[in-house]
Amino acid sequence: MIEHESCGAVIVSLIKQLVMYLNPEIKKTFFEKYGKSATDTGTSEGQIALFSHRINHLTEHLKANKKDFSTQRALISMVGKRRSLLDYLKRKDIERYRTIIKELNLRK
Repeated sequence: MIEHESCGAVIVSLIKQLVMYLNPEIKKTFFEKYGKSATDTGTSEGQIALFSHRINHLTEHLKANKKDFSTQRALISMVGKRRSLLDYLKRKDIERYRTIIKELNLRK
């Protein structure tokens, strides 16, 4: 019985850590910095920055948890979504694309 309670506490601790890395305030700062405004969450630059933050977080998680294959799959999916947004931005406005690549230090 004690083991189950300690497992529950560990799970709650992990959930709090996950929530802490990406809360509404952090999202707002990304959209203020890279988007047009804090409330404009649809800009490609803001979404690319948010994806990059999430990708970096999951990469660090996978370094510690090499056999977490569901997270690995989610990471690959996120990289694909970010790539799609970057391709869209490159087609529509090459200057905005170059700017976001430089600001986020993405290789390209």
